[in-house]
Amino acid sequence: MAGNIPETKIENQVEETSSDGYRNLDETFTNEQLAVKWLEFVDQLTDRPILKSTLSIVPEKAEGNQILLKIGNSVQEEEIKLVKYELISWLRKELQNSEIELVTRIEKQEATRIFYSDSEKMQLMMQKNPELYQLKQKFNLDFKD
Repeated sequence: MAGNIPETKIENQVEETSSDGYRNLDETFTNEQLAVKWLEFVDQLTDRPILKSTLSIVPEKAEGNQILLKIGNSVQEEEIKLVKYELISWLRKELQNSEIELVTRIEKQEATRIFYSDSEKMQLMMQKNPELYQLKQKFNLDFKD
């Protein structure tokens, strides 16, 4: 019959694609490459200053293709969840690795004591610099209450 097109097998020619539509890529990447691409993404967040501040901490590469981002609290984690899919998709494309996963971990931060009164501030400074105590004594300096 005229007009018949012979069937061709294209199974071997089809590239595998991941669930986000990108080809399955498995390029290795370094912490330096990750940092560059991470900061490029963060620079795009000009309209979201809180999220930009949260993501300004560059994550580190963990086991395999996991990226570990250490954050300070659950509010930051919720902000990250809003852009997580977009961020991971962008990193996968830019770093040419479709296996990248982002893991967040809330780190306990030491509570720093805030010194309010002048005498508390002076005590702290004298602990750091004992010569300050000698000056205070020599010139008979004190605070008015």
